[in-house]
Amino acid sequence: MELKGACIVGQSGGPTSVINASVYGVIHTALKNPNITRVLGAEHGIKGVLNDRLFDMGQEDPNELALLKYTPSSALGSCRYKMADPDVDETDYKRILEIFQKYNVRYFFYNGGNDSMDTCNKISKYMQRVGYDCRVMGVPKTIDNDLYGTDHCPGYGSAAKYIATSCMEVYQDARVYDTGMVCIIEIMGRHAGWLAGAAALATAYGAGPDLVYLPEVDFDMDQFLADVERIYKERGNCMVAVSEGIHYADGSFVSEAKTSATDGFGHAQLGGLAAMLAQIVKEKLGVKVRGIELSLLQRCGAHLASETDIEEAFMAGKAAVENAAAGISDKMVGFERAYEGGHYICRTRLLNLTDVANTEKKVPLDWINENHNGVKQPFIDYVLPLIQGEPCLPKEDSLPRFARLKKVLTK
Repeated sequence: MELKGACIVGQSGGPTSVINASVYGVIHTALKNPNITRVLGAEHGIKGVLNDRLFDMGQEDPNELALLKYTPSSALGSCRYKMADPDVDETDYKRILEIFQKYNVRYFFYNGGNDSMDTCNKISKYMQRVGYDCRVMGVPKTIDNDLYGTDHCPGYGSAAKYIATSCMEVYQDARVYDTGMVCIIEIMGRHAGWLAGAAALATAYGAGPDLVYLPEVDFDMDQFLADVERIYKERGNCMVAVSEGIHYADGSFVSEAKTSATDGFGHAQLGGLAAMLAQIVKEKLGVKVRGIELSLLQRCGAHLASETDIEEAFMAGKAAVENAAAGISDKMVGFERAYEGGHYICRTRLLNLTDVANTEKKVPLDWINENHNGVKQPFIDYVLPLIQGEPCLPKEDSLPRFARLKKVLTK
């Protein structure tokens, strides 16, 4: 079971406000493990491995590393790089093996979402195939909350808290004048509506959207306009939360994104939905409308992070190292929830990388209301424990004090 060698940790995909808490869980735990001889951080994910751009994390100030728990975005740098199937093109895999052998890397930890787990899975299977002893573990991350097999994902709780809080604040602002307004808030989520659904938390606490539209069900423009008009006439105002990925019955995105504008994995780059819907509502209903796109703010708002989310993110990274050191490989760390004495608790569980890679978890249809314009109480009950707790954020002259890494390249 004992395996001595260096480890590499990398981050990939879209950042979150707690992804660095996970990477700190990996680094902090690996630095203390006697079987892990060096801890290397890959610059810009798997590209850092391919380009031999690896940071020696053992040369960082421990106090700066500790600040990673409260630092948003991806401190090591991220990427969106799709690796070919090794049966089609082995070039990248041979290069990765070369780098692993150069530094005697026997542990590889990859921190990311769906596509990152696909990369992790491919590397794991290739190393097994060529007989190179390297334990590979996926560390989950995604505000989209759409990773298969895990109850929830690190990053989601904080993003949900940011979205709900922002909706409650906008709700107050949108009702100050004696003239009514329709306010449309666009929230991330291409195929899964976990983030947009989180806006309903604000409604549950008295100051949130009247209507919430998720991509799990088809969008009907005529019904949308009828919903907005009805509520506006009844209340004098209307707030709407929409997922960027809402689509018509034929599968086309309402935002009319062109598939030529994609990320590295061929996913359409969405955006501009709130502005488009605002223009349609203005033209059709003749009312004052404002479109708001939360954009990157919802994934980097560390000042509104959930303490529960931070601690669970750290726990995921720590568990990845502990399990790998115990001889386990080819897994992703997942979460399962339980309740003891009526109180929420979270435990880690291990999932097969093959099962997780490229499989999306969506909002259950029975959590969406019959009119497809809101969510039911089980959704609220699911999210509420994940947003709990206020972290004691390090400050410098009342501004956030984020980690400042030296990033010393390994020779």
